[in-house]
Amino acid sequence: MIDPRTAPTLVVGLGCQRGCPASTLRALIDQALQAHQIGLHQIKALASIDLKRDEPGLVELAEQLALPLMYFSSEQLEGYKPQLSHHSDIAFERTGCYGVAESAALALAEHLAQAPAKLLISRQKYAQATLALACVA
Repeated sequence: MIDPRTAPTLVVGLGCQRGCPASTLRALIDQALQAHQIGLHQIKALASIDLKRDEPGLVELAEQLALPLMYFSSEQLEGYKPQLSHHSDIAFERTGCYGVAESAALALAEHLAQAPAKLLISRQKYAQATLALACVA
């Protein structure tokens, strides 16, 4: 059994196009976690950029999974640029940061654990969304 005091802090960062349904986001999470043999119960929270605060699919997904959803500004996310596996000029043009999913995951993991985070699953793209998983051991 995993001791919750020593369990890694695992968080999912999500980026998505406007109108992306919760079902698409859920499929992306399920696929990524299954591929890496991580249980959904191990995920502590979800993260995205504050521009998506009113995105119905993200809000619905967080409610379905009963997980907190935190948002970060592009200024907060920009500091994670050196750690990103992929730099998207399109994402930067639209949001002010080069990778929403990866940087949001890193920002939230560090916020929750108060320690440096690393990407466990780098950017996964699926239909209208991107996902990354960050952890602090």
